[in-house]
Amino acid sequence: MRDSIFLDTGSSSFTEFLTAYAPHLLPGRREGIATPIGDAIPHATTIVAATCAGGVVMAGDRRATSGNMISQRDVEKVYRTDDYSCMGIAGTASTGIEMARLYRVELEHYEKREGRTLSVEGKANRLATMIRENLPNAMQGLVVVPLFAAYDPDRDAGRIFGYDVGGGPYEQQQFHAIGSGSIFARGSLKKLYRENASPADTVLACLQALYDAADDDSATGGPDVTRKIWPIVATITDEGFRRLPDDEVAELVQGMLEGRMTDPDGPVAPLR
Repeated sequence: MRDSIFLDTGSSSFTEFLTAYAPHLLPGRREGIATPIGDAIPHATTIVAATCAGGVVMAGDRRATSGNMISQRDVEKVYRTDDYSCMGIAGTASTGIEMARLYRVELEHYEKREGRTLSVEGKANRLATMIRENLPNAMQGLVVVPLFAAYDPDRDAGRIFGYDVGGGPYEQQQFHAIGSGSIFARGSLKKLYRENASPADTVLACLQALYDAADDDSATGGPDVTRKIWPIVATITDEGFRRLPDDEVAELVQGMLEGRMTDPDGPVAPLR
């Protein structure tokens, strides 16, 4: 009788199915922690996203920190969630990675149950629900604040959604950044962003923004040339999600670093 839940879940939501069958596996449904431990476990930092002609670009640095210590140099913070969307994580790394994986299954489960994909607004709202369910953990210091980006076929354009710790979704125009280095990354994008720029030019703007963030925020990692650790960069267009291979990112980063050797503060926007 118990196995019948696998045959008829009554819902297209994988999260609701898990709530009924194994609620202890959900990130926000576990027993509370007696003492806040947020500072003792690795945290992910800066993620940037910017719309471009016919899509959107998302990029993230690779550093995770525990307090003032570098705990991981090559953590992945940008995740494909379906063929036309992705999310980046900032905050508690382990909880964020778990949320990204569960969210991907959530979208796949809906598509298999309903025979169609969710709208971009639907995807953004589903993620908001998962963040809201993590609120008890967030109160213990296990905060996750993701950034969501998707290609919208109805608009033939990219869209970006930011969130607060309670799950509130807020659509962002043109570009956005999250994490400890976000204030510096946004300042960089303010001068470098160009509306309807090509995906290639927008990728360069995002890489410059991550470099500026790492230049002023110790928790954000810059390109690690000696270890060959490069930022994660993804584009989403009508052709779907594409993560740029490391050798392609390395070539772009090398060109950026050569420019920074003569101009340490990076390119400037012309006055109009």
